[in-house]
Amino acid sequence: MAAKFDIYQHVTDRIIASIEAGTPAWRKPWTGDQGGIPFPRRSTGAPYRGINILMLWARAAEQGYRSAHWFTYRQAQEAGAQVRKGETSATVVKYGTFEKEDTETGEDKTIG
Repeated sequence: MAAKFDIYQHVTDRIIASIEAGTPAWRKPWTGDQGGIPFPRRSTGAPYRGINILMLWARAAEQGYRSAHWFTYRQAQEAGAQVRKGETSATVVKYGTFEKEDTETGEDKTIG
């Protein structure tokens, strides 16, 4: 059985790797030697928030990306674009609240 993905450990590992590489993503990448990595935005133009900014800055720096916009595979296809062969996804953290049924009581409860 595969181990469950731990988003907290993933974020921690990415931050540590960025520090060890000497290129922490939070050191103003929009004005540094990275060529101006902009604040990340969704395909709709809405800005990413929280830890996602650092995660996407780090990914952009690693891959040499210069665009502010991030797309899902499907969003790229719908826009008439194609994801480059060999590209892999970037992890972002979805946060908010949602309803889930409590398996013991059968009642819906709010999580988040």
